[in-house]
Amino acid sequence: MKQMIFKTDNDWTGLIIRLTIGLVMFPHGAQKVFGWFGGPGFSKEMTFFTETLHLPWLMAFLVIFIEFFGAISLIIGFATRLWSVAMVMLFIGIIFTEHLQNGFFMNWFGNQKGEGYEYHLLIIGLSITAFINGSGKFSIDKQVTT
Repeated sequence: MKQMIFKTDNDWTGLIIRLTIGLVMFPHGAQKVFGWFGGPGFSKEMTFFTETLHLPWLMAFLVIFIEFFGAISLIIGFATRLWSVAMVMLFIGIIFTEHLQNGFFMNWFGNQKGEGYEYHLLIIGLSITAFINGSGKFSIDKQVTT
């Protein structure tokens, strides 16, 4: 089991993919946890998820947890396959709960009700690729398997 989770090649592909996901997701997670980058912080985000979006508190907590700790874990290359699966599940949930009704495209010109799901599909695609490929160069996963 350990080998299935942490196995990775020493390639640049895994590094680039996991850094892309991790560096894009980290500011989103930091907004939710610490209020950095203009975000609301943990308690306000939990209130928004549970009272406005009506998510169960555990789901709300998992969204915040995955976005923050998943991003950090991907950046350092720890358990990339597990965090990739978590990102896929998270973004499928985001699409179906908040963005599907807005269509495919992002709201570049402010002429639709909300944002589409094209960005979310990119994260899902990158996460599936990271799941298949593994962490790559300079990862903790690489150290675990050697």
